[in-house]
Amino acid sequence: MAIKPLEIHTLESKAANVYEAIVVLSKRARQINEETKLEFNQRIETIAAIPTTTNGDEEEMDANPDQLKISLEFEKRAKPTEQAIGELLSDKLEFRYKEEEEKKEPAA
Repeated sequence: MAIKPLEIHTLESKAANVYEAIVVLSKRARQINEETKLEFNQRIETIAAIPTTTNGDEEEMDANPDQLKISLEFEKRAKPTEQAIGELLSDKLEFRYKEEEEKKEPAA
C-alpha cells in the first residue's frame, strides 16, 4: 500500500498547531480501531469454525468460508488513520480540551 502524502498546512488549518492535530488524529484513529475490532468480533462470533479431524484424536479448525469473507471485507476498509484524517479534513471531527469542560462546571 502506497503512503499518501499530506500537506502539513492543511492539518494546521484544522487545529491550533500540527502537534495538536496529530494528537487528535491518533486518538480518533484508536477509537475507530476499537469500534472496528468490536464489530469484527461480534460478526465472527456468530459463525462457528468447522472442526476437521486429521490424525485420530487431533482436531484442527479449518477456516469457514463465511469467516474468510468477513475478514476480506474488513481488510478492504480504509485504515483507521486514513478515516481519522478524512474526518478531520472534512470537518466531521470535533475536539475540545478537558480544561475547558472543568472550567464550565461549577464547584460542588
